[in-house]
Formats: sequence, structure tokens, C-alpha cells
Amino acid sequence: MKYIIYTRKSTEEDDRQVLSIETQLAELQEYSAKEKFDIVASFCEAKTAKEPGRMKFAEMLSFIESGKADGIISWHPDRLARNSVDGGRIIHMVDCGLIRSLKFPTFWFEPTPQGLFMLNIAFGQSKYFSDNLRENVKRGLRQKIRNGVWPGWAPVGYLNNAHTRGIDVDKEKASKVRKLFEMYSTGNHTLYSLANWCKEHSLRGHRGKTIVIGNVQRLLQNPFYIGLMRYKSEIFEGTHEPILTKKLFDKCQEVLAKRGRVQEVRKHNFAFLGLLKCASCGASITAQYAKGNGGIYTYYRCTKKRGACTEKHYVREDMLETQIKSFLQKVSLSSQDTQKVLTALEQDEASAKEEAQGEVQQLKIQIADLDTKLEKLLDVYLNDTLSTAEYAAKKEKLVLQKSSLNEKITDIEQRGVSWLEPAREFVLSLNQATNLLSQNNLVGMTAFLKNIGANHILRNRQFEFSPKMQYARAASLCEAASSDLLFPFWCRERDSNPHDLAIT
Repeated sequence: MKYIIYTRKSTEEDDRQVLSIETQLAELQEYSAKEKFDIVASFCEAKTAKEPGRMKFAEMLSFIESGKADGIISWHPDRLARNSVDGGRIIHMVDCGLIRSLKFPTFWFEPTPQGLFMLNIAFGQSKYFSDNLRENVKRGLRQKIRNGVWPGWAPVGYLNNAHTRGIDVDKEKASKVRKLFEMYSTGNHTLYSLANWCKEHSLRGHRGKTIVIGNVQRLLQNPFYIGLMRYKSEIFEGTHEPILTKKLFDKCQEVLAKRGRVQEVRKHNFAFLGLLKCASCGASITAQYAKGNGGIYTYYRCTKKRGACTEKHYVREDMLETQIKSFLQKVSLSSQDTQKVLTALEQDEASAKEEAQGEVQQLKIQIADLDTKLEKLLDVYLNDTLSTAEYAAKKEKLVLQKSSLNEKITDIEQRGVSWLEPAREFVLSLNQATNLLSQNNLVGMTAFLKNIGANHILRNRQFEFSPKMQYARAASLCEAASSDLLFPFWCRERDSNPHDLAIT
């Protein structure tokens, strides 16, 4: 009778179970020599038997079906099969007489009804062991995630700590990951360009794998970097240190969502395109070339893509440019005035910190309220009132709100007053407005207006917009520092109604 030796280990990784196949093979060869079995082939496989589809196993059965062998020698039945499909194939081939003998050093088998019954039990035990082990592993993973510990490989920018079983920040890669988010948030980079940037700056993934476009997209969408974990479509709070602010992460999600929509390819680079909306219908303001007064000019008009619109007037780019430059001249700050305003901000910081403490207390009350809502939501889910998908969606919304509030508290405690840093940035940007005018940088003017304001609209050929609320305090101090500045549209309290703030 001709036999085949079959050995298997459960993983393809070279650094795990490295001696398993070698040990099995040595034991089986010694066992075969002792029993004087005729060995015609040997098959070694490094693949789990929990699921059907093993190549070497299928090759071995084909070898037997062709009549080149009559029996199999293996260490134990669980080396042959841990699933019902492969186990059933072995038993069927025994029933058909294709397999006349099965030999195991640790298990007795004869091709009799009793022998087949015992073999079936052995295969069943092997499957039960795999199924039970899988459930135990899943239970352990779920508990780790509930404890705020990521149960798998750490994302790029983090490291698995073998001693604490936690996740640590990889200081070298974390700065590169943060830079990746910062670049993409500007809207000036594509996934392709970021993948090339990763290659140029030696930013690699797990086991040194190259980061490709798909990896970049998943990285940008991973909430792990703001202290949250998405596991089985559900969001959990993590105990690891965030390396990004939620504000930066949300900005990247906005850019991703915008890039996901089909956009018209621009054939011309108009300076103020993408800045304005129509005051009447809310549609975008587009630009085009047209003849007028003996020449070709650039005109801006409503796209009318939202239906009927009462705005029937076109505005020429030079007229719009004049309005914007007039505004920039009013808000430009000299270096001397800039220093005055920054000094005033520092003096105002001490009193504002006391107000901030009260704000922190209010934020903590809101967080406690969210914790209560999460507990109630879990109770409703456990009572089978909500589906798993509904529970995950509602939980994600509450967890993200809680994350935003925690970030605000951290920002206040670490940096002081929440509006102070944006105000300093605003004052310094006003100092740069003079450079934009002197360089006649129209694209830079558009970026400046987007930075300091919102709701930029065109009404009856007039440019309007609402300044961002965090700059209201700084604008008030700007006016106090320089009597030549005109800030009637900003000099309001910080908690004023944003709809009341508009300039023309």
C-alpha cells in the first residue's frame, strides 16, 4: 500500500510555528520507517484548516484520486481538517474506497463503520475546538475595545507596545501623518500626490509596506487619530493619545466628501471663482469671458442652477477687484498697529481666563449629559428596541459630540482662552493684507477672505460677507489701537448673532 505524508501548520507567517512542520515531518518519517510504510509523496502546507480551499490538501486528494496512492499518514485528524467540508471529503473518499488507510501516531483508525464513526467524531471535535477558540478570541477582542484599547495592529503613526499591550505614539511617523492631514485639508493635494509624498519622505505602513492611494484614503478617514476607534461599524472611545485635533480631521472629511462628487474641470483660472454665492438663490457665482467696450473682459454671474433667480446683473472682475481692494485697505494693519493690538490682547487674556473656567464647567455638564444619553441608548438597544445599525449610528453621533467637547476643554486648559489664538492669527493676517495689495495677488486675496469670513455673497453687483465670530474681539481691539481703521461691522460682542454681522 502506498502512502502520502501530509503535514500542516496554521499560519503562513515564517516567525510563527516555525518548528511545527519540521517536527511533524520528523515524527512521521520515524513512524513510517518503524511500521515499514511505503511513502510515495509528501505534502507540507502552511495554512489554516478552519475554511476549505487549501491548495496542497486539494493536490493531495487529486494525487489519491489518480490512483498514485492509497493512504494518508498525518500527525492527527485535526491536521487534515477542521471544517465540515474537508472532513466530509475524507470520509466520502474512504467510503468510495479511494482512501484505503489513514494512519496517525496519536489516533487509531480502521476503514470500518466504527472507525468512520470515531473519525467523524475526531473531525467534529477539531471543528468544535476551532469554533470555540474563535468565539473566545472575539469575546476578548470586544472586551479590549470596550476598555478603550485597540485589539489589532496599530495604524501608521502608532506602535503596538508588547509590554503594556497598549498603543503608543510613534513620534517619528506621527509628525508625518499630521503633516499629511494638514496638506490634504488645504484642498491643494490629491490622494495620488500624498501617496508620492509618503514615498519621498519614507513614510511606510505595517512591516514596511509602501503606502498607496487606497492606504492614504483609509488613513484620512480613520478616527483613530482623534482618539476614537471604529470597530465593526461602531465607534468607541480609545485610551490612546490623539495626534490630531478633531477640527483638522473634520476639515479633511469635508475635502474628501467634496472630492467624491463629480466636479466640472476648470478650463480657465478666474481669480475669484469658488468664493461667491448668489444672494438671491444661493447658487454659485461663475465666471466667463465676454466682449464689452471694445475689449474682452471677465464677468461674474449667477449660475442659476437652483431655478429662477432675480439677480440679472453681471459684475466685471475689475469692479469686484476694486471692492475687495477697498476693503483690504480698510483692514490693513501696519507693524506698529499690529504690536499695539497684540499687546491689548495679552492684557485682556487674564480676565478672559476667568470666563473660560465657567465655560469649562458648562462643557463638563454637557459631557455628563452625553454620558447619560449613551447609557440610556445602550439600555434601549439591549431591550431590542433599536437595530444594530440604528444603535451604531446614534452612538457615533453622541461619541463625536463628546469628542468635540473634550477637545474644547483641552484647548481651553492648555492654550487658554479659546478665541485668543484665532484672534492673534487674525491680527497677524491683517498685517499681511498690505503685502497682498502691493503684490496685486488676487488669488491670495481670495484665500484671505475665506480665512477671515464666511457666507461670501454677491448682491446687486456688490460683494458682501459675514466675518467669523472668533475674530470679533480682535476686531474691536484693532479699532481701539488705530483710529484710522474702520471696523463698524466687527465691533460687536463675541456672542452676537452671526446673522447681524455683514459688510459691504
